[in-house]
Parts: sequence; structure tokens; C-alpha cells
Amino acid sequence: MGRGKGLIGEFRKFIMRGNVMDMAVGVIVGGAFTSIVTSLNQDILTPILGIFGGTDFSNLKVTLGSGENAPVLCYGNFMTAVVNFLITAFVIFILIKVMNKITARLIRKEEKKPETTKTCPYCRSQIAIEAVRCPHCTSILEEGALPGSAQML
Repeated sequence: MGRGKGLIGEFRKFIMRGNVMDMAVGVIVGGAFTSIVTSLNQDILTPILGIFGGTDFSNLKVTLGSGENAPVLCYGNFMTAVVNFLITAFVIFILIKVMNKITARLIRKEEKKPETTKTCPYCRSQIAIEAVRCPHCTSILEEGALPGSAQML
């Protein structure tokens, strides 16, 4: 009995983690997006392509054999699925490209703050960038000076 509560508790903890919830939302939105792309393909693109090709993709099929129970290859449905995939992949590509551009602009807009501190080469303490002497170890800070050659006063 104790093990069951632990398993259920672990499952509840797993489900309530943020990334699992984000993934669930993504799957739901993805399903809705898929139905939109399918409708775009079946209701708009396929009829337009049918005008130029003289046929509707979804009705393309080949009967293998003869008789009522002969298997039928519905390659038109497959072509429709391929077009749906390509449209979905292209739209996702464009969305990611736009999001990357927006992110890059936001990062560029953030000003790089000038450094206000530096590390003392002798005692490794953080000190003001303008300092010429470390307030912690009292070493004189010279540009290009090596640790061990510090002057102590």
C-alpha cells in the first residue's frame, strides 16, 4: 500500500512539472494546427491544383486486381498527407525564423553594461575597476604586473 502512494505521488509530481505541462499544451495546439493545415490543403490547395492538373488528389487510386474485394491503393490520400506535411514544416520553419529574429533584436537592444569591478590578481577579491590598490590585500595594481611582484606598503 505504501508503495502505491509513492508511485502515485511520483506520478503526480512528474505530471505537475512545468515542462510536461508545456509539452501537453504543445501537443494540443499542434493537433489544432494540424487540422487547420489539413483543411487548407483539402479545401483550398487541392481544388486549385485540381484545376491545373484536371483532378483532385484525394480521389487518385489504383485497384490491385479485380472483383469487389480487390485491394485499392489510395495514393492520392498519401500525396495529400505529403503536401500537409510540407505545408506544416514550412509554416513551422517560418515561425521559428521569425521568433529567432525577434529574439536577436531583443538581445541586441539590451545594452551591454560596462564592467564596474575587476578581480585582484593577488587575492582574487572583487574590487572597483578604477582601483590602483586592492583594499583587501593592499597590493598595488599595475597593468601587466605579475602576482608576487606586488609592492606592499
